[in-house]
Amino acid sequence: MNVFIIGATGFVGGALARHLSAEGHTVTGLARTESAAATLDSQGITPLAGDLEERRAAVIEAAQAADAVIYAAQAGPEQETATVQELTRALTGTDKTLIFLSGNGVLVQRTAGAWSPDVFAEDDPFTPEPLADYRKAVEDTVLAAARHGLRAMVIRPGLIWGPGDHGHVSMVYQSVAATGAACYIGEGLNTYSHVHIDDVTRLFTLALEKGRPGGLYHAVAGETPNRWIAERFAADLGVEARSLTPEEASGVWGEFGALIMSVSGRIRAVRAQQDLGWRPQHTDMLTMIGEERPHRPATRQQPSAATPRPIRPTPYAPS
Repeated sequence: MNVFIIGATGFVGGALARHLSAEGHTVTGLARTESAAATLDSQGITPLAGDLEERRAAVIEAAQAADAVIYAAQAGPEQETATVQELTRALTGTDKTLIFLSGNGVLVQRTAGAWSPDVFAEDDPFTPEPLADYRKAVEDTVLAAARHGLRAMVIRPGLIWGPGDHGHVSMVYQSVAATGAACYIGEGLNTYSHVHIDDVTRLFTLALEKGRPGGLYHAVAGETPNRWIAERFAADLGVEARSLTPEEASGVWGEFGALIMSVSGRIRAVRAQQDLGWRPQHTDMLTMIGEERPHRPATRQQPSAATPRPIRPTPYAPS
């Protein structure tokens, strides 16, 4: 199959490109820069020069030439909305495949670190997170296109973890670097469903093979409250685990990062398992703790009871 991936140089899109290429598919990836193109070429992936702004026409042309298109880019709301609208218009009536990568951020609840009993399967109604209203609208655009001769689907994973991620694991390490403690917000009982990157790529493969037009598929393998993550980090690094107020958290992770670390986003993958036979193989995100990562201190730190460590702003933001 000839697959065109928009976002082929990102964390998820890159993993998808390598995975599908290894499975024997012909993969073309969007490259905004010469260095990105060189990286894709070195991996056996054909680069396409273009972007989602001035050179969007090249993106649409490449999509029309492919058998399947995967949108896995991390673009701004206006770029994403316009690109998906153009893609669905251009591919209507072709019976080609379009898979849009979304995420359970569309349905998170602002619990300020508190536990939520609410968990959502693919068909369950929910109130969208206001900052993700545009993303829910894009999902709806994709799924509606399935009624007009396009094999369009949406995959909505939880927090994706694995080598090279920028999620909760890296953010807790960042808090250690900033404060000397492994931090969480409030009670730290808020839970974000998670899934390993390898299980996400397998779900995309199954969707390409047998996903139905208009299919919405969740990807989740486990749940771990933020406080548990922080406490495991604290034990590994020899530091304390510490609760932050929302104001303190903004100083550590920035306003958006603090929001990410305070919400609850719990999902179930009912249709992914029933319709596609998908089963996650990696279920314990805590196995990552102890691995060498960019934000992981190289040596154990012993906190000083006499001198509290200041909370300093950091440019880190999740992607």
